[in-house]
Amino acid sequence: MTCNVGSIERTIRIVVGLGLIGGGAFAGLPEAGMIAAYVVGAVALVTGAIGYCPASQLFGINTCPTPPAGKKV
Repeated sequence: MTCNVGSIERTIRIVVGLGLIGGGAFAGLPEAGMIAAYVVGAVALVTGAIGYCPASQLFGINTCPTPPAGKKV
């Protein structure tokens, strides 16, 4: 698993994930909405935390900065 989620995107994913999980818990949503918020929030939180998103790789999206020439990451 190589990094394909850059630092700014990681931060956004973590904040959005926590917001969705919190919203699912405290917003008084119907059960289906609550479950959807939990699932989407958990996926955003995990992909932000580990810096890898399988969907981004599937579509060829990589927001990680490229390392300088001659340097391995």
